Amino acid sequence: MDVAEYANLATIEREHWYYAGKREVVRRWLQRVARLGPEQTLLDYGAGTGLFAQEMEPFCRVYVLDDHEEALRLLRRRFRPEQVLPLAGDAIPLPDASLDCVTALDVLEHVPDDAAVVRNFARLVRPGGIAAVTVPASMALWSDWDVALHHYRRYHRRQLAALFDPAAWEIVYLNYTNVAVFPAVWLVRKTRVLLARLGARPSTARTEDRLPPAWLNALLRRLFVGLAKTKLPFPFGVSLLLIARRRGGDTVADGRTASR
Repeated sequence: MDVAEYANLATIEREHWYYAGKREVVRRWLQRVARLGPEQTLLDYGAGTGLFAQEMEPFCRVYVLDDHEEALRLLRRRFRPEQVLPLAGDAIPLPDASLDCVTALDVLEHVPDDAAVVRNFARLVRPGGIAAVTVPASMALWSDWDVALHHYRRYHRRQLAALFDPAAWEIVYLNYTNVAVFPAVWLVRKTRVLLARLGARPSTARTEDRLPPAWLNALLRRLFVGLAKTKLPFPFGVSLLLIARRRGGDTVADGRTASR
């Protein structure tokens, strides 16, 4: 992302219904399937400003990783030097099977080879460990917002699932999220595309960059989080959430790996 995008994100992400709701949904799922504790280790891949990883620090040991200098500058303010990992090419500087959990929240769409990233996750996550991924969904929603954020793609359900080799991963949960606002998001983005084709100059201020009124912000977050709790398979949504468990080893009821 550009420097201006990081600055805007750092300004609104703590309170904005989408960013706050996404972090809450992922935390709830990790508490349900990973049961992270002080002796377990989480890597937030593509950590951005580091707010999600910072919120996870009370639950487990945390590493953060990014390859953008602006993100690394923000991360170094929030974390100890040994927690901040720079990405060298595709190489993640951690030993094999060293992680209990890896998270990538709205990251895979930013990389040319998303399959290579997921293969790295399989190397790093121990048997019984968890990967949690969110991505933007539906190319029907492609807009100037995706271009500004340097997205390569938006995903559909099967496309995201295909990245996780069934020999290496068990998909615990995969569903569209941010379902309630899909019609409004579709309409706004299609209107912007149409105006651009007609030669009009749509406003440079994007809806996604603004904090709504408090009552609306609270309502949208409640809808986002509430619908993401259900196992009802939604046919569409603005985003996708995938939770996968690394195969191998013997797993016990709380999601940890039992000794052999």
